[in-house]
Amino acid sequence: MREMSVMHGMTAAIAPVFFKASCPDCRARFELSAGALRLAIGASRRTTFYSFTCPECGSAVRKPAGERIVELLTGGGVRTLRLHSTV
Repeated sequence: MREMSVMHGMTAAIAPVFFKASCPDCRARFELSAGALRLAIGASRRTTFYSFTCPECGSAVRKPAGERIVELLTGGGVRTLRLHSTV
């Protein structure tokens, strides 16, 4: 469990964050921890997505991430990769 410093030496436990997700292959619905998701932020909407492995069927899933999804995932502690284009 993560801890956060609140005031000089006092700490408060933070509950783990879970996200609802579904698999387009097997249609299973489940909750995933922040550690089970990856977020890639690209230069455009087409290159910004999140991904995970379906816990039911093992499929690699990749879904587009709009502005609100990016905000929720980053705020929930999902590991983020910023994609840079080469010019």
